[in-house]
Amino acid sequence: MLTIIVTTLFFALVINIFLKKIHLPTIIGYIFTGTVIAYSFDLHDAVNNHTLKEIAEFGVVFLMFTIGLEFSIEHLKKMKNEVFVAGSLQISVTAIIVFLTSYYLLDIEKNVSFILSLAIALSSTAIVLKTFNETSEINKRYGQRSLGVLIMQDIAVIPILLIIGFMSTTSSSNISDVIFEMLFHAVILLALMVIIGKYLLEPFFKAITKTNSDELFVGSILFLAIGASLLAHKLGFSYSLGAFIAGMLIAETRYKHQAEADLVPFRDLLLGIFFVTVGMQLKFDIITSYIHIILVLLFAVMFLKFIIIYVIMRINENKRVSLKTALSLVQIGEFSLALLELARTGGLIPSPHGQIMIITIVLSMIITPIILKNLSSIADYFIESIEPDVEEVKSTNLSNHTVILGLGEFGRNIADELRINSEPYLAIENNVESFYRSSKSGYNVVFGNVTNKDLLKSVNLKEAKHIIIAIDNPHKLYQVCDAVQQMVSTDKIIVKVHTQAEAEIIKDFSISNIFVENIITSQNIRNLIIKE
Repeated sequence: MLTIIVTTLFFALVINIFLKKIHLPTIIGYIFTGTVIAYSFDLHDAVNNHTLKEIAEFGVVFLMFTIGLEFSIEHLKKMKNEVFVAGSLQISVTAIIVFLTSYYLLDIEKNVSFILSLAIALSSTAIVLKTFNETSEINKRYGQRSLGVLIMQDIAVIPILLIIGFMSTTSSSNISDVIFEMLFHAVILLALMVIIGKYLLEPFFKAITKTNSDELFVGSILFLAIGASLLAHKLGFSYSLGAFIAGMLIAETRYKHQAEADLVPFRDLLLGIFFVTVGMQLKFDIITSYIHIILVLLFAVMFLKFIIIYVIMRINENKRVSLKTALSLVQIGEFSLALLELARTGGLIPSPHGQIMIITIVLSMIITPIILKNLSSIADYFIESIEPDVEEVKSTNLSNHTVILGLGEFGRNIADELRINSEPYLAIENNVESFYRSSKSGYNVVFGNVTNKDLLKSVNLKEAKHIIIAIDNPHKLYQVCDAVQQMVSTDKIIVKVHTQAEAEIIKDFSISNIFVENIITSQNIRNLIIKE
């Protein structure tokens, strides 16, 4: 096992180093790594191991949790058109067209056609949202449209799995009972989540942050994400849906930025495992035997989904947003692999059909990162440049703002001046007492570690007009300046220090706007004395 793990890490590193040189995303590298490992150690059957699949699935769980952190309940209400209208239309229309084509034109057996239609209707949450998160496109209009459709698809997985479960059993007399039970469990899940979010989260986080322990805070985030996932799973829903709801509840608190920053390493590691398991399902003997069918199916499915999504989006959107959204969702998703596996174990789908579909799904997932990377170029090719690129406007109000790192007395004075002049700002404070005192006084402040780059990204540091660093700890000052100057140009950075010695600590960063408190004070006193 250790040999397999070390070899997997080695191939993942080597392949991704090469892919990065030719500007391809790491997702493709993980998938290729899975294929190499599967053939090197004959692990094609290992992908069906229940434990491995659950570990891999938690990459998607943590991804959905971090997505939930960006979308509060109020935000989701505003997205009801994207989720419930556009998402439902996309799933229904795609499934109906695929079923009719498969059953009536290709003469494929009815149950098989039905299952294939449901599998093809789903897109890849893991690839699309991971890529959009990394590029911040999740905040753009086509990113929001894609997210809405993917949320609806994730919700739809629940009844789809139930339907396939019914088809796998000979008795259907208890269908109404199961549907009633599902609805009852949905009410329980939502009620519990709302109660926890409204009455328990703030006191819970307050108790955790008062310990001043980073590991306890990380542990609490893992507990909430995994606990919500497990609760949803026990009630018959997907792990990822529970994580998404938990993320939305935490999004209502001031701890969302630090929660996201702490969870990112776990998310990325487990997503890597997930994509390795996807790559393990590629079988070259199937590809060579059915290559003509696979290529035709791949092109037909992606073209069909593109047309359907584009037409649905054009109802309320311009051509460019519709095109980018459609291109983003043309692939078949990871949940489709789970549906096919359930159908295969239930004897509902023959081996050739299932294997051909698995290969097609994996190939569509490999192609997707390349498409996502070149969305703007493809849109420019098909749409005249005279059409305004309105979807490039961010949905978040964090742009051209001031970020204050450290909200002590100096930071609060700056925030007061900005507030008086109606200038947007956001402060980050890591001291618990200072955070609560500032929060109660109405300052726009979030709790978090200002040396964490993921936290800095989450407050749109690159979009900020100014970054004011007001850290009293000289050792931490260097770490903060190091993190910030890697993300923004130094002319945006303003640093306040007490002494010239502290200014010397950060001289290597070539920051021009450094204000030494003692020097400014002594100059003011000197000027006062000279005037007298």
